[in-house]
This record gives sequence, C-alpha cells and structure tokens, in this order.
Amino acid sequence: MSAVPAIVLVGPMGVGKSTVGRLLAEHLGVGYRDTDDDIVAAQGRTIAEIFVDEGEPAFRALEKAAVRAALAGHDGVLALGGGAVLDEDTRALLAGHRVVYLSMEVEEAVKRTGLNVARPLLAVNPRKQWRELMEARRHLYEQVAVAVVATDGRTPEEVTQSVLDALELKQR
Repeated sequence: MSAVPAIVLVGPMGVGKSTVGRLLAEHLGVGYRDTDDDIVAAQGRTIAEIFVDEGEPAFRALEKAAVRAALAGHDGVLALGGGAVLDEDTRALLAGHRVVYLSMEVEEAVKRTGLNVARPLLAVNPRKQWRELMEARRHLYEQVAVAVVATDGRTPEEVTQSVLDALELKQR
C-alpha cells in the first residue's frame, strides 16, 4: 500500500511553499517533504548548478521523477517546485490529491525575493521573466488545485490557516 500526501502545495518560486508546508505539517502532526530538496540531496548539487551544468530539460526529468516518488511514498505535506506542473504526466499524477495553489502577484514576489536571488529562470530581467512564467503557469496551477490561497500581504500563519480552512482540515 502506498502513502498519499495529506496536502500538496504548488505555486511560483518564492510564494512560501516551504514555510507554509512546514507549518501545515506541524499543525497536522505529519511530515514535510519538498521535491526540490529531494533533487538537491540526490544530486549533491543545487538546482541552479543542475540548470547550468545540464540544462532545464535534464532538471525537469529529475523533477518529474522526484514528484512521482514523493507522491507515491509520502503521507504528509508535500511542496513541489514551481515548474513541476509544466509536465503533463505530473499534472495527471496530481489528480485526486488535495492540491493547494499558493498564489501571489509580481509586486509581492518583488517584496519577498527581490527577484535577485539565485533563481536560474529569473537571471535576466527578473520582473519580466516572473510575469512570463506566471502567464505560462497560472492556468496549470489552477488546473491541478482543489483550492487557491492568496498569500499577498499575509503572514505564513495566516496562509496556513487559510489552507486548513479551504481543505476543512483540523489540527491534531
């Protein structure tokens, strides 16, 4: 019998999936897992290094495998990398899971990340790149999600409570 994640978080880079994911796991009394962390641990190098050394297609293949493994073997809160939803097979695997899309607008992304951190897809003209990424991904996040929770101007605790409310989950 395989495990099924209690909650799967999707959304853009910098939205707070890791922070909110850890808080949700704590509130629910379950484990937390991040597929980006899984990739870094398995590869022994950062995601930025994988992008530089092997390119985005190689990273996306690693990401697809990491998501598949985590969906099959983790029963806590699972955070996916921002681009995981780009893969059609991954989107199909998410069907039937309690997927929550954490959303934010570009102004919030600028406040949170400065859009100048080590994000390989934002290396040149980060504001424009972020907007383009969101135009390409927003509908995919919405497609896989059973709930959308806006994070703009909210604390991680407020977002966590909104996710719990949206999914009608109780704390342990």
